[in-house]
Amino acid sequence: MRRADFLWRLPSAIEARLGESTYGRQRAIFEDGHLLVILHTPPSADTRERKARVFLRSPDGKWQCDGQENGEVKLKNLLGSYGELLRRYDDAYDRAREAKHLHEILEHVMPLHRSANNLSAALQSAREFVPEDAFIIAMRDEAYELARGFHFLLNDAKLQLDYRIAESSEEQSAKAQELARAQHKLNVLAAITFPLIALGTIFGMSLATGLEGRSPLLFWFLLALGAGTGLYAMMWVMER
Repeated sequence: MRRADFLWRLPSAIEARLGESTYGRQRAIFEDGHLLVILHTPPSADTRERKARVFLRSPDGKWQCDGQENGEVKLKNLLGSYGELLRRYDDAYDRAREAKHLHEILEHVMPLHRSANNLSAALQSAREFVPEDAFIIAMRDEAYELARGFHFLLNDAKLQLDYRIAESSEEQSAKAQELARAQHKLNVLAAITFPLIALGTIFGMSLATGLEGRSPLLFWFLLALGAGTGLYAMMWVMER
């Protein structure tokens, strides 16, 4: 794939610094009085491709974009597209109520944040090449504010997502503790009742045991034995 050729003639020194396939990263190139500023349109979260917008400032101060006139307007529109996305995702962050909504915002804001940072750095470099151009200064300052806005939005969304995850973990831990306490109570109850149930089952069977005519004191002895065994089992369970 060959990079796009526009209807302008670039100095050979600038051409020598451009690749054949793409315009590459966002940056500024200054040669022979010509300033070439390579910027990217706002990226999306579902692709790694970056579409370049190429701006050329001639020595007389006139701007072109992709070989066409009115480069100043198109540069303003490019920064405006970043600003529109910043406002959109800032509003989405204010409306986010669930972790999945915050994750969706982060997916879109992260590439925008990187691109806005690189855009700001490219315009700062351009401003250093042509320090007297008031238009570049204004665009540089606007790009800085955009990068700063995406930075704050990204950090706020990350912090909010971390808080939601921590909050959910605490809720799950509290529920697990409640379940453990309930299970412990069931174990204690089973430890108390199991010996009594076992003895009652054994002596409640309709079989001749030879104990049918014994004194009623035997019943109370067996009851006390079962209760004592149950209490011992309860203390053993609670120690665990």
